Amino acid sequence: MELKTDLLKSVKGYFTLLENEIDIILHKGDHPKRESIKSFLKKIVSLSDKLTFKEASIANADTPLTFSISEKGKKAGIFFSGTPGGHEFNSFILAILNSGGHDLKIDETIIDQVKSIQSDLKFQIYISLDCQICPDVVQSLNKLAIINNKISCETIDGGAFQDTVKDLGIQAVPTVFLNGKPFSSGKTNIPKIIKKLEESNLLDFKKETLNPTLFDSIVIGGGPAGISSAVYLARKGLRVVLVAETIGGQVKETLGIENLISVIQTTGEKLTSDLHSHLLDYEVKIKDNMIVEKIVNKSYKNVHLSSGEILQSKTVILATGARWRELNIPGERENLGKGVAYCPHCDGPFFKNKEVAVVGGGNSGVEAALDLSGIAKKVSLIEFMPDLKADQILVDKVKNSDNIEIFTNTKSKEVVSESGQVNGLLCEKRENSKEFLIPLEGIFVQIGLIPNSSFVKNLVKTTSYGEIIIDESGRTSIEGIFACGDVTTIPYKQIVISMGEGAKTALTVADYLMKDYAEVAA
Repeated sequence: MELKTDLLKSVKGYFTLLENEIDIILHKGDHPKRESIKSFLKKIVSLSDKLTFKEASIANADTPLTFSISEKGKKAGIFFSGTPGGHEFNSFILAILNSGGHDLKIDETIIDQVKSIQSDLKFQIYISLDCQICPDVVQSLNKLAIINNKISCETIDGGAFQDTVKDLGIQAVPTVFLNGKPFSSGKTNIPKIIKKLEESNLLDFKKETLNPTLFDSIVIGGGPAGISSAVYLARKGLRVVLVAETIGGQVKETLGIENLISVIQTTGEKLTSDLHSHLLDYEVKIKDNMIVEKIVNKSYKNVHLSSGEILQSKTVILATGARWRELNIPGERENLGKGVAYCPHCDGPFFKNKEVAVVGGGNSGVEAALDLSGIAKKVSLIEFMPDLKADQILVDKVKNSDNIEIFTNTKSKEVVSESGQVNGLLCEKRENSKEFLIPLEGIFVQIGLIPNSSFVKNLVKTTSYGEIIIDESGRTSIEGIFACGDVTTIPYKQIVISMGEGAKTALTVADYLMKDYAEVAA
């Protein structure tokens, strides 16, 4: 990775935040790429007198391309195998800063949960330097390793260890192993990791505590709708807390954004950063890395968090967004990370010169097929309806592509695999029920979104698709509970619309608290 002068200058500025001395140790051995990693690390270390570079044997390291990061004199818990360039450069710099005492920005209740782990946990995460969602997973696991010295995390560049990736059958990133066994594939975060550890009996700590603060409103969701709501509520002088699994929500995974009015072009990562910065300008309490497990509707709304903390509020705004919809056919979940994927931008490079399919003929599916056609040998585009549903300009492009074959009026029936790898998709022509097999090595599912509303399905009224039913002002079927954004029945799922819906719902809540709440509470 080329370290340009401007980048080094920025990093040097960040390193002024270091409170503790840090050792960076490169494992001994011979490898053609080792000198480039050594040079890379030396340049980084030269930026602060609190950083030290060494070459030494690292226990349990398998390659001379592995280096560790640790506070001086303490056991190392963070390891990188390969040069952390691309999207992982930020993960590398944050690992140094966090190991050096910079704020982890994790709630104390989560820290207590992680500290309670008594088992030795060795995480290995295989990533691609081009993957946009990988850094979130890497940074989450690195933070756990800093909190508890029984936890370690090794980030492995799949491009530098292609033989290992092939031997393990990895075809999607990020793929996480725990103590040598598969743990997760794809997007995950701290609350989901903790929940999975709980389910595996590796963590047994959950203390229910009632937060003494009574909030005017709790906003659940950290995407455009949730942040817009929180900002507008705070501008009204209300006491607000925002609870989110991750700030940015699904927007954070979006590459190019060109339809946010007045912003000609941006990225999901940049927009997420801008949203977060705007939020921090206001008196909003943020509970990040939290899952809301349930809401109990009493005189106040009791919101139960995954950490065990219970928040109380006069009102709640549900802005939890949506996630990728699955096909729900045999072989789909079983082959996740082994040929089945949902992010063509992240996992597309694994299928260079291979045959793949995209299931879904809407804008997302057709765009994915066009993107993959520049990488894959052949792309089969499969649509359930008689015609593609994408915009005509996209349909015209895909029809003119030399290596995209279109299958309309076609039902996907089963993901077929052999020896742990996808090798085909069984389909059915709807007009005659004739089955046929498309030989391929990768399947990208692009059939839309499913609302994140399961935790309130027995509380507020929803549609058969799980969308929360709201009126024109964002009111749900329950007094004092409101909703906005992609989780609701609004017909168009767009960033600009979610922002507007968030603002509108916040203004409705402010009016409700000023005019109607006293009567309800009495």
